Amino acid sequence: MEKVIIDGTKTTPRITLDPSGVLNIRGRFIHENPIDLFDPVIKWLKKYKQDPRPVTVVNVDLEYFSCTASRHILKVLETILPLKEDNRLIINWYYEDGDEDILERGQYYESIFNIEFNFIEYS
Repeated sequence: MEKVIIDGTKTTPRITLDPSGVLNIRGRFIHENPIDLFDPVIKWLKKYKQDPRPVTVVNVDLEYFSCTASRHILKVLETILPLKEDNRLIINWYYEDGDEDILERGQYYESIFNIEFNFIEYS
């Protein structure tokens, strides 16, 4: 598998898909048509799941994301979720000090997927 880097813009996050087992989503996510952005991500994840690394790490560090974007983040997590078996999936959810909205969104995802997130606060 190839490493994929999707550069971020003012309205889209930078996404890195590394076959070593690391997925990074960082930035702002308010894009009008996130399907274009996330279709290749979902396809890559489905292929990755066929022969995953012993541990897969998902780092989500979004300063803001829209409701539409939220659905696509859910789809990414849903796609990678089967790797949680045998503690093979680690999700790090970053949020800025005092940003209760981003923290609560991560806590919501944690509860619906029944997997423990690492909540990492930064200044």
